[in-house]
Amino acid sequence: MQTPLLIRNHNYRLLFASGALTNLGDGVVVLALPWLATLLTKDPFAIACVAAAGRLPWLLFALPAGVIADQIDRRKLIARADLLRAALVAAILWLALTPPAAGAIWLLAGLAFLLGSAEVMRDNAAQTLLPDIVSPGDLETANGQMWSIEQLTGQFIGPPLAGLLIASSIALPFGLDIAALVLAAGLVWLISLAPRSVPKQKFLTALKEGIAFMRTDPVLLRLAIVLGCANFIAMATLTVQTLFAQDVLNLSASHYGVVLSVAALGAITGSLLAPWITRHLGIGICLYLSIAGWGIGYGTIGLSTSSIAMALALFGVMACAMLWNVITVSWRQRRIPTALLGRVNSIYRFFGWGSMPLGALAGGATVALLEGPFPRELALRAPFLIAAALCLILLFYAALRLRLD
Repeated sequence: MQTPLLIRNHNYRLLFASGALTNLGDGVVVLALPWLATLLTKDPFAIACVAAAGRLPWLLFALPAGVIADQIDRRKLIARADLLRAALVAAILWLALTPPAAGAIWLLAGLAFLLGSAEVMRDNAAQTLLPDIVSPGDLETANGQMWSIEQLTGQFIGPPLAGLLIASSIALPFGLDIAALVLAAGLVWLISLAPRSVPKQKFLTALKEGIAFMRTDPVLLRLAIVLGCANFIAMATLTVQTLFAQDVLNLSASHYGVVLSVAALGAITGSLLAPWITRHLGIGICLYLSIAGWGIGYGTIGLSTSSIAMALALFGVMACAMLWNVITVSWRQRRIPTALLGRVNSIYRFFGWGSMPLGALAGGATVALLEGPFPRELALRAPFLIAAALCLILLFYAALRLRLD
């Protein structure tokens, strides 16, 4: 019987532990940041702008991040990005400790943009570093374990912990995130890899190589388009999810944290079962089931009247999301040459993640437009019901055009 990957691979152990720490910090902030925004304003569009600002860097900087990841030490890039994120979270901590002032919500949006910019560099480098650390045959296992620990710390432990910390002070979650990021940077710095021989290229020349590879692979391009649509839909709902929990279901921060923890259980379940499900059903069927699961989950939330229904729906949505992620990330890591992985991965994420700020704005704008002629509760339900209908259209497109087998 083969020794478990976490035991036999020291570098993977360090990356795994680093991911656990950063996602624990991100998990408390994922609740604390929108909660802080709701303390500064009740304007749904302004709150949506904070969410959009945090995702806008994926549209603006995903392409240069890929070129950088292919041309410098990815290990050092991850560590430096985490330290920069710690400094930015310290600025948000300062904002949380000061009395609310006019325009504070826009300062928070600016800090969210800078934090997201550092995250783009960090996440792209981390995903492209993994194939340098584990063998191709271990990619599904490694990705599944990474997604699982990230969801365990980032969604199962982080949000309810944030709810408890917010009950004492809104500043505490940000302090925890700072400590986690600094420790994570130190762990990544300890990873030992042989230096990569990387030919120095001009930025545009290097970028064109990645674009040329992407253009020759229509299946990869279609997969990126489907992901972009799915992330647009997801962010349109996620942007108003905190307001929905507060105003429609009347949840406190701690109760909302529990709902997010149930969602994380779904993500962990999907991550761990993904290799087994894929072997038995095939890649194509699993991808279609993922899209269908998203639609059912969004529709259920839109019609829900209790936190239990919302939690169970998010469990299903996140399980399907992790099934999708484990399959597609492993497929890309094997399909794309290592020398091009950073650039092609960033182009993929430009299409797949660049839509997220647009989705965030769309979700907030939908509520803002509808709450005039309609009751606020109906306006807050609308993004989830629209998302369910859009997932049905997306499923139809994927069934016709997406073939990974």
